Amino acid sequence: MRKSPFLPNRSLKVVILGSSGAVGSELLKILEERDFPVSELVLLSSERSEGKIIQWKGEEIITKKANKKEFLNVDLVFASAGGSISKKWLSTVKDQNAVLIDNSSAFRLEKDVPLVVPEVNASDVLKHDGIIA
Repeated sequence: MRKSPFLPNRSLKVVILGSSGAVGSELLKILEERDFPVSELVLLSSERSEGKIIQWKGEEIITKKANKKEFLNVDLVFASAGGSISKKWLSTVKDQNAVLIDNSSAFRLEKDVPLVVPEVNASDVLKHDGIIA
């Protein structure tokens, strides 16, 4: 198990937006493998995948359709549902003083959004204003 030097000193409420897709599945594996400090995990999906049961750390979690209330009191959102979805929910995430880590190309070229490649510039993860590409 490899731990990141950037792990928080407390457990976080984490949302995975696009949890039923291939990238969402990999994010779940990584969170478990690295024993990421999760106090609550919310799995959001499209209407088509709503209600899907996903196993994580021996627990069954039911995916929910993304809506504003699912982002209440969230700390961290991993978005892997496409650029338009990331853009749609960015202000909601920021309103919660949370961080959006976006896996789409939606924010990659914006000058105030750090584009982080862990093997190259991992420390840039600390230079964000609520969003990391």
